[in-house]
Amino acid sequence: MASTAAPLPLPIRSALDLIGRTPVLELTEFDTGPCRLFLKLENTNPGGSIKDRIALTMIEAAEQDGRLKPGGTIVEATAGNTGLGLAQVGILKGYRLVLVVPDKMAREKIQHLRGLGVDVRITRSDVGKGHPDYYQDIAERLAKDIPGAFFINQFANPANPLAHETSTGPELWAQMEHDLDAVVVGVGSGGTLTGLGRFFKTVSPRTQMIVADPVGSIIAPLVNDGVMIEPGSWVVEGIGEDFVPSICDLDLVTKAFSISDRESIDTARALLAKAGVLGGSSSGTLLAAALRYCREQTEPKRVATFCCDTGAKYLSKMFNDHWLSEQGFDDRSLHGDLRDLIARRYGEGGATTIGPDDTLNTAYNRMRQADVSQLPVIDDGRLIGLLDESDLLQAVEDAADRTRGFARKVSTAMTAKLNTLQAHEPLDSLLPLFQRDEVALVMDGRDYLGLVTRIDLINHLRRAA
Repeated sequence: MASTAAPLPLPIRSALDLIGRTPVLELTEFDTGPCRLFLKLENTNPGGSIKDRIALTMIEAAEQDGRLKPGGTIVEATAGNTGLGLAQVGILKGYRLVLVVPDKMAREKIQHLRGLGVDVRITRSDVGKGHPDYYQDIAERLAKDIPGAFFINQFANPANPLAHETSTGPELWAQMEHDLDAVVVGVGSGGTLTGLGRFFKTVSPRTQMIVADPVGSIIAPLVNDGVMIEPGSWVVEGIGEDFVPSICDLDLVTKAFSISDRESIDTARALLAKAGVLGGSSSGTLLAAALRYCREQTEPKRVATFCCDTGAKYLSKMFNDHWLSEQGFDDRSLHGDLRDLIARRYGEGGATTIGPDDTLNTAYNRMRQADVSQLPVIDDGRLIGLLDESDLLQAVEDAADRTRGFARKVSTAMTAKLNTLQAHEPLDSLLPLFQRDEVALVMDGRDYLGLVTRIDLINHLRRAA
C-alpha cells in the first residue's frame, strides 16, 4: 500500500508550503513476520528531513510571542537536520542563522548549511553536557552574546513536540486509515516521541510507542531496565542521547531496541537496494528496530516508522565503501597483520593508482577525485614508484611552462626509490616511516597490497580500543 495526502493546490508560492503531507509506503520486500510495516517518507520534505516540521513550528511560535524579531538571529545546537530545517525556514523569512554542530556530522550536511549562507560552528562530539565544548552549551553562550539572537533550543522547546502532535500524528493516522498498532521512533530531542505519543494517546490508546536507539545511547537501557548507563559513542547521526531532554516523555514508551551502528547502516543500505528509498543512518536504525518488533509479534499488527532524512546527506559516509572499511563495517577477512590496516586494497580494485606513462594532469585529477595525497605508480601489475603532492608540485614548478609541466609523464616526477614493508611486519614498523612523513607501502613478497597512512593506523587503533 502506498498512500499520499491530497495533491497540493498550484501554484506553490513558497518552499514552506511543501513542508509536511509526506507519503507513506508499505515495505513488502522485507521479512516483517506476521505484521505489515509502513514507512512515512519524511525525506521528501524540502529540507530533506522530518526536522523541517519542527523548524517551522518553533520559528513561528517565537515570532508570535515576540522572542524572535524581524531581522534577528537564530542560534541552535544541532546534529545537522534541525539546522537544515531552521535554515530552510529561517532564511526564507529573513533571519540570520548561527548553528553549532558536533564534528562527527556528515560533510554533506555542513556543505548544505554553508550553501544556504549559515554561520556553522563545529565543535567536539566526544564531550557531554556541562563541558564547555559541548555543542548545546556553546549555542546557549552564543545566543547570549549576539545582539537580537534567539536560542531555539529544540531540546527544551515545547513547539518541537507540538509540531508532531498537530501535523505528523494526524497525517499518519489518516494515512493508516485510523488503524495503527505501533509507531517506531528515535530519540534525539525527544520531540517526535512526545508529540506522536501525546497524539496517539488521545486518538488511539492501543497504539504503542516503540523507541529505536543506537548502542551507546542511554535511552534504551533507561526505558527497558530503568538503568542510567555511562554513555558510549555511535556513528549514527541525529538520534541517541547522553541525557534525557526536558521535552522527552519516556513514560509514553512501551519498549526500546538498541541497534548497533553496523545494523543501522546495513539496514539503510538494504532499504535502498530493496525498496529504492535513499534514507540516512537514523532511518536505518528505525527500520532495524521496526523489523525486530514486527518479527517478535505472534499476531498480525500494523506498524509504522519513518525515513527521517535523505541518504544524500551521507554519500561520503555510509554509502561510501571506503568509509565503511575505515570504520570496520565491511566483511573483509582479517589477517592479523598490516593488511588489516589497508583501507583501499589494490587486489580488490579499491586503490587509486596511476601508470608511469600517464600525465601529471591525470594524476592531479585522480588525487582530487579520490581525496588522496599520493598515488602508487603501477606498471604491468607491479609497484614501481610513488607520486605524492610534493612530487607533482615540484615537477610543475620546475617546468618553464606550467601547462607543459602538467603534460609531463608521471615517470619523470615519481619517487622510484621506495621504502616498503612486508605484510607480516609489526605495527611498530610503521612509526619510523610516519616520522619521516612517508606512507607505508605494504607488500606480500613482490605483490603490492596497498598503502597505510597515519589516519589508517589511527582508525585501526580506535577500532581496537
